[in-house]
This record gives sequence, structure tokens and C-alpha cells, in this order.
Amino acid sequence: MSVVLYDYLPSGNGYKCRLVLKALGLPYELRQMNIVAGATRTPEYLAINPNGKIPVLAVPGRGALAESHAIIGYLAEGSKLVPADRFERGQMWQWMGFEQYQLEPGVATVRFWLHSLKKTPEELGDRYTERFQRGAEALAVLERGLTGRRWLVGEAVSLADIALFAYTHVADEAGYRLADFPAISAWIASFKSLPWYAPITEP
Repeated sequence: MSVVLYDYLPSGNGYKCRLVLKALGLPYELRQMNIVAGATRTPEYLAINPNGKIPVLAVPGRGALAESHAIIGYLAEGSKLVPADRFERGQMWQWMGFEQYQLEPGVATVRFWLHSLKKTPEELGDRYTERFQRGAEALAVLERGLTGRRWLVGEAVSLADIALFAYTHVADEAGYRLADFPAISAWIASFKSLPWYAPITEP
């Protein structure tokens, strides 16, 4: 039996999991959950993940695993996506922590408000202003980190690139201008040239 991924296709967090599964050629069953319609708030889903969020990976014989970075870390352990060098692994987790605590709360939150909930900056008011600025600052940090580099860690693509790519490459949907970030734009182009790349809304 293959693993089951509970996901919402526009979600960057779920996209990270699908990219890792595709990169490693791992079979899985996709169960799409409409989070806007409340699909993750039903008693049945809360029994799988009490936090009521996606993604969740159901592993036969073991149970359910939530949180995107926990899932991709589990899937990729011992693979080409995790640097063999101990210090580079530390750098990988450094960037993944940055994604969760700085980039995602800005870029991903604003994108969800505008793209999925169809809100306007005017409706959101100060919340929009604060989150948009947080995202802009995170993109500036990522731009500096990628300047002169093809990948974030070492000489090969890693989980760090997958984690940061997920929401960064659709930052224009949150109102940012990716053209203003040449290093990020070059990195996005490199990522899209990978043989296992797939668009975010592709099942």
C-alpha cells in the first residue's frame, strides 16, 4: 500500500510534499481537501489531524504525519535531497526554519487572503500591510542568500530549495514583483528546469 496525501492543490505546503514524492519517484494516493469550504474541520478529518490543517501524510501501518517539513523530512531521509555533509544539512534546516517563520507568514498568508479568499488589501487593512511588509523583507533575505548561487545549499537541489520554492515562485499572486529579484528569478528558472518539476496545481 502506498502513502496517502491529504492536500489542497493551491497550498504551497502541500506542494512541497508532492514535489518530494515526484522527485523521489514515490507512489502515493492524493485526496484533495477543499480547505476554503471547511473540509479539514469535519469530525472525520479532525480524527486524522486534530489541528485541522493540510497537508497530512497517512503512512500505512504507522499513522498520520502532519506539518509539511516533518513530512518532507520523513520522505527524503537518506535521499539525494538531503545533503550528506553535516554542516550543509544544518544549512538546509536553517533555510527551512526561515521559510516557516519568516517567508510563509508573509508571502503565503497574503497570497491565501488575496488568491483563495478573494479579499482586497482595502478589506484587510493593517493586517495586510503588516504581513505584506514581512513577506517583502523575507524575499529580500532570500535574494541575498541566492546571489551568486544556483541552489541554497551546496551544489545540488535540496529540501531547502523545495521548501522555499513552493511559495516564492507564486509570490506574484500575493502582489510582489518577482522581476525585482534577479537572483530569485534565476533560481526559479533553474528549479523549473528540473525533470521532476510540476506546476503547483497539478495533481
